[in-house]
Amino acid sequence: MSIFSRKNSTETAPAAAVNPDLAALTGEYTLDPAHSTIGFVARHAMVTNVKGSFKDFTGTLHLDGSDPSKSTASIDVKMDSIETGSADRDNHLKSSDFFRIDEHPTMTFRSTRAEALGGDEYRITGDLTILGTTKPITIDLEFNGAAKDPFGNERVGFEGKAQIVRSEWGLTWNAALETGGVLVSDKIKLVFDISAIKQA
Repeated sequence: MSIFSRKNSTETAPAAAVNPDLAALTGEYTLDPAHSTIGFVARHAMVTNVKGSFKDFTGTLHLDGSDPSKSTASIDVKMDSIETGSADRDNHLKSSDFFRIDEHPTMTFRSTRAEALGGDEYRITGDLTILGTTKPITIDLEFNGAAKDPFGNERVGFEGKAQIVRSEWGLTWNAALETGGVLVSDKIKLVFDISAIKQA
């Protein structure tokens, strides 16, 4: 059973309706990279999707179970850890055509707003910085639950998704196709599967 109420967001909850399990989640959490994914999906040659992820990242969450709007998130991603299943493609993405990792080794996200949408659905807005350019993005999140693992760690899990237009961050490289269109889509889907451990 979810620790979050599945009450329809259009209904008005009684003032006395407090879920003690929700409040118990309040605290500081550290992302567990071994059990988390920060990934992306790009359209390639107008006909298929290329998926990739970043293998090296750190992050912290502050969760406020009593008032989710006070929750925050901070994530730092090492850009040279990009992996798409092709070494040639990975090296191209690290080059001056794309991420210029020698000049900009890190991508960051800093939250500015959190919202509870009802049920297990949440939304977090924040500043995403790539290539030294900072712009806001909105991430839709689904809370997957909380549990204590066999090692005594208290964990929470979230799945998230967002969409960005990469050219807004200066990622403009492309190649025209003879049949029309371009090699790499401007719209990029971001996907997150997060496991975080509560700090003692």
